[in-house]
Amino acid sequence: MISELSDAVVRTELCGGILVVTLDNPPVNALGVHARRGLLAAIETAAADPTVRAVVLTGAGRNFIGGADIREFGKPPLSPSLPEVCNRIEASNKPVVAAIQGAALGGGLEVALAAHYRIAAVGAKLGLPEVQLGLLPGAGGTQRTPRLIGAKHALDLMLSGRHVGAAEARELGLIDRVSQSGDLAAEGLAYAQELLAAHAPVRRTRDASGLADRAASRAAIDAVRAEVSRASRGLFSPLKILDAVQAALDQPFDDGLRVERDLFMQCLDSPQRAGLVHAFFSEREVLKAPETRTAKPRSIARVGVVGGGTMGAGIAVALLDAGLPVTMIERDEASLARGRAHIEKVYDGLIGKGRMTSEAKAAVMKRWSGSTAYDELAAADLVIEAVFEDMAVKQAVFAELDRVCKPGAILATNTSYLDIDAIAVGISRPADVIGLHFFSPANIMKLLEVVVPRQVSADVVATAFELAKVLGKVPVRAGVCDGFIGNRILAVYRTAADHMMEGGASPYQIDRAVREFGYPMGPFQMSDLAGGDIGWATRKRRAATRDPRARYVQIPDRLCERGWFGQKTGRGYYLYTDGQRTGTPDPDVEAIIDAERLRAGVTPRSFTDEEIMRRYMAAMINEGANVVHEGIALRPLDVDVTLLYGYGFPRYRGGPMKYADQAGLTTVLADIRRFAQEDPLFWQPSPLLVDLVERGADFASLNQSA
Repeated sequence: MISELSDAVVRTELCGGILVVTLDNPPVNALGVHARRGLLAAIETAAADPTVRAVVLTGAGRNFIGGADIREFGKPPLSPSLPEVCNRIEASNKPVVAAIQGAALGGGLEVALAAHYRIAAVGAKLGLPEVQLGLLPGAGGTQRTPRLIGAKHALDLMLSGRHVGAAEARELGLIDRVSQSGDLAAEGLAYAQELLAAHAPVRRTRDASGLADRAASRAAIDAVRAEVSRASRGLFSPLKILDAVQAALDQPFDDGLRVERDLFMQCLDSPQRAGLVHAFFSEREVLKAPETRTAKPRSIARVGVVGGGTMGAGIAVALLDAGLPVTMIERDEASLARGRAHIEKVYDGLIGKGRMTSEAKAAVMKRWSGSTAYDELAAADLVIEAVFEDMAVKQAVFAELDRVCKPGAILATNTSYLDIDAIAVGISRPADVIGLHFFSPANIMKLLEVVVPRQVSADVVATAFELAKVLGKVPVRAGVCDGFIGNRILAVYRTAADHMMEGGASPYQIDRAVREFGYPMGPFQMSDLAGGDIGWATRKRRAATRDPRARYVQIPDRLCERGWFGQKTGRGYYLYTDGQRTGTPDPDVEAIIDAERLRAGVTPRSFTDEEIMRRYMAAMINEGANVVHEGIALRPLDVDVTLLYGYGFPRYRGGPMKYADQAGLTTVLADIRRFAQEDPLFWQPSPLLVDLVERGADFASLNQSA
């Protein structure tokens, strides 16, 4: 047995005529330039050495190859490229076996597809998730995958970005064998030896017959193209993936590779790629709150939830799904029964869709208990309050929690707006109080604002971040203010939308412009979905402190006074007939708007969709800058992640602060100053935005320095 080092991150070992090539580039064996050079050198060594009869490619640690090195995207290319490496692997005249454990994703799967045979461990995960970064598989993936498993299955993998396990990969034909022994290294070697003993030929994926039925392949591509054109919502890369697979069907392999490379470079140069990569890194950076670096999380084994309404039930489902026992507290037995019914409705819906069995539901519900007595929370490690958004009500709940909960229990509030410092100051243990702002529906929405009051202990904050991980949430650290990060910014850009509505744009035009920008729905549709009474309650709460000089649009109040709260009442800004969830424009609403314009002395004017979005985004960006300037958000990227995961901001644009950098902060500031000529009180430029423009800096520079 001979050992040698091909490269700092690639090891080679000759075992009985088989060269074992191991990529060792922690943490995920990414295909950076040194990895690519090492792999290419190892294949060249195998080709030149007559004692080498076959090659086994594998990864050190838990993964095969986790993908390309994303940090290289957008930088000058470094040789060799990944397509060169894959093509050289496939061209080898000696059998190459890919032995796959853990992740074989993106470029990692493309390397495996370039090998001649593939064996995977039971726990392996294979996928081509480049679409999630605004890209397409650019190292032969769009050409080899459909040739291997057919156009329909290849497009499903590439357009969804999903991962498949070893069993499904075997069923699809992505791999040849599933390792059963648990010793992948030994089985990979044994597989190579078996192939040699059988004189198995070099089997190149480029020659596979997955596209042999050309009529069926064309029909599959056409069907998917029609669906993607309808559902891609402005995304660039899905249609390019389709074009690349079309080339795999219509052109010889080498020509298809050239088409793929051209399309890949188009995606690489797209602003969408930059936005999606920013989102990818930002959602990892938000985990690095100061407290998570210095404090150890407390143990959470039992959780209480106070309140069984829509939000409390959703939080309970999220906790139950994570395997935690949950005790729900309600004010009376009838409310408790409704709370349980809310929870069961979620699971019954899953059963109806075939995603859960009745037995699984029963097992989950065994972890749920309910009571009208706060004393039942004595053993809880964490209690989350989710009652009515009223300070006096919440303070009363926390007084009870202070009385019954054990020392060291974390007391959390799900408030959307209220001052958590004012809640904490009234009890004997303010260091244990934190905000956990879930978003509705709490069992589905990924965002969790971790709101940090003045006196909270660092280990409580660290525990909140650990809990988010357990629940599968994306946590963002926020400071205490009215609305924290997300709702504070929402209030401002929604006000800008109201100003435009009163000024002459219809709510339906504004919603359409916002959808065209990439949102799933516009602000008035969102109001109808959430319930107009929620915003109405907030406006009434703020009325006493509202600046009398500020422009106040009363149109939303007129609708609420009529009981038109949106979908739940059958009408809001839109009409919802027969329980429909998609509304239609309401002439009565337009009449109310006209009357309010007349009362306010506003002469309506027309707005273009571009004007609408410039104002909408300027308001959002400016308030985002204020939130960062005041330390409510740690960095601009925290604002981006909040808006991406909680408010429907289009992911391919990266978030409002990333969008601002791409649009140019000078342009954004100029817009704000122009709008300020009409309303100088509302359109006050953020000091941070002004400072960045004066220094020629951008928001990204603050992310790097945080």
